[in-house]
Amino acid sequence: MPVSSPPLSGSAAPLAAGERVQLTDRKKRRYLVTLEPGEQWHSHAGTLDHDDIIGGPEGRSLRTTKNMEVTAFRPTRIDYLMKMKRGAQIIYPKDQARIIALGDIRPGMTVVEAGAGSGAMTMALLDAVGPTGRVVSFERREDHLAVAEANVIDWFGQRPDTWDLRLGDVGVALAEVPAHRIVLDLLEPWVLVESAAASLSPGGVLVAYMPTVTQVMRFTRAVTDSGWFTDVRSSESLDRGWDVDNLAVRPHHRMVAHTAFLTTARRSPRPEAGGPPAARATRGPTVVFADTNDEPDGDGGAGSVPRPAPTGQD
Repeated sequence: MPVSSPPLSGSAAPLAAGERVQLTDRKKRRYLVTLEPGEQWHSHAGTLDHDDIIGGPEGRSLRTTKNMEVTAFRPTRIDYLMKMKRGAQIIYPKDQARIIALGDIRPGMTVVEAGAGSGAMTMALLDAVGPTGRVVSFERREDHLAVAEANVIDWFGQRPDTWDLRLGDVGVALAEVPAHRIVLDLLEPWVLVESAAASLSPGGVLVAYMPTVTQVMRFTRAVTDSGWFTDVRSSESLDRGWDVDNLAVRPHHRMVAHTAFLTTARRSPRPEAGGPPAARATRGPTVVFADTNDEPDGDGGAGSVPRPAPTGQD
């Protein structure tokens, strides 16, 4: 089992029994290993004694019984989440970083997350709020909650005191949790707009992570029509790696393109009936797509999605 409060990657402490290490070979294949005295790591290129790694520094190069060179480092959080057990699909690092940045999530804040999934975003939020903050994670599926809980405890070495994990429907309890920020990773985030408004004070930030543009349109209409939110923005992030070998430079043949859209909104003061005058003045008549199915489709999108009619203005 991993040690409690394991040393941070990059610390001067030698690698110890019970710690996780990431072994990387010459082809940049990565293996996550928990060090145990007397044990061996087995691979297609031979074996390596754990005792040869224990007591050594990070970054040390070692050779297997078949002379394959590997390096041993303490894993970063990104290294760990790419290898950890998953119940639900995770939010990947490129989107995690944007959620933290666009949501302006800082130490000392209370952040509500729904749902917890496999715990990848939870780890990022716990790091962001620090020891003086608080993360409240809701998960409606018991199997997903168990995976998220195990992954978070495994990563931190213990259950963080700043984490409140709850099993159940977030729609019932969200309004009762005062928060600075809310992060939604749900099939139908628009149903929580009123509860999110009750949870946030004016100036608070609501962030929704959505795979499809139909979800973005429906959520944007919901937050706009509610009158509780302003400064609504949507974006996506594309991530392309590059190979650099002296003068031979080229982009990777494969890239992490679209994963999801991020929509952010700022909580406004209590509106008058009918919504803010600015919202009413700039919105044209509603037009509905030809697909009038009111049920969500298989990929989480909405069947019937209203949109503003063209105004003729740029």
